[in-house]
Amino acid sequence: MGEMSVRLELVGSSDRLRFLPYLVMADESESVVKEYITNGQMFAIVGGGGSVVGVALFVEESEDVMELKNIALDPEFRGLGLGKQVINQAFEIFKKQGFRKMIVGTSNSSIANLAFYQKAGFRMSEIRKGFFLKYPEPIFENGIQAVDMVMFERVLDESVAK
Repeated sequence: MGEMSVRLELVGSSDRLRFLPYLVMADESESVVKEYITNGQMFAIVGGGGSVVGVALFVEESEDVMELKNIALDPEFRGLGLGKQVINQAFEIFKKQGFRKMIVGTSNSSIANLAFYQKAGFRMSEIRKGFFLKYPEPIFENGIQAVDMVMFERVLDESVAK
């Protein structure tokens, strides 16, 4: 099997709930997901054969900052470098739309995500203490309770980076 490539396709607002099962893979609380599922720009992650292999949702944090709110891939398509392709395509899309920076947050307990975002060129920017304590159920990953949100940022146009 050669290098698989994916493309992003914008999802219309009426189609979004179809992608709830993906969004819940990446964000344990369905009630939390439902609060933001209608916001921002949602993209289906489409594989070579035209089949959907995941979803990514981006929400405008401010006029020049875009937040990656949720990204999820089918388990069988993880670890193939597709998430990185999605992020790189998103950088290009939002750079063209005039955004200056992308931010993303993940839990202190999400070890794989902490590694993934740094490999994708993000830098840690802040810690939102106690963020996950407001979730209905406690979340544990890697034997660690999810308590704090670790925020990352990446400047979209490195030529103007300070």
